[in-house]
Amino acid sequence: MSERSVNLRWTQGMQFIGTDEDGHSLVLDISADAGGENSGFRPMELLLISVAGCTAIDIVDILKKQRQPIQGLELQVSGERTTEYPKVFQKVRINYLLRGSGLNEKAVERAIKLSEKKYCSVGIMVRRSGAEVETEYRILDNGSES
Repeated sequence: MSERSVNLRWTQGMQFIGTDEDGHSLVLDISADAGGENSGFRPMELLLISVAGCTAIDIVDILKKQRQPIQGLELQVSGERTTEYPKVFQKVRINYLLRGSGLNEKAVERAIKLSEKKYCSVGIMVRRSGAEVETEYRILDNGSES
């Protein structure tokens, strides 16, 4: 079993600084209309960033192992929250934009499926919480879309 920990320190208003065991830090806050200063990520945005980061790392790793010529990857992740508290995500959409000359579409589909079903622990946790996760992808090959 592997254990990780983080530290969260209140700085002012509704702003907090989160730091991990390796010393990486980020700012958390809430919107000004909710009483914060809008000076950092909101916790639910961090969850979306975590899903994006987790699956992006998987995709790059899998495609490199398959010797696919990936040259770029961007993700747009959005979440639809319930209106009732605790206002969890009921739907998450992940749009991948991959760049590479000669990227094989089947290899890309396989990498996304492996990330969804086996490797991306954050995405799997989101799914297990009951959220529907939709994925789409586009491949840009030397400036032309697939």
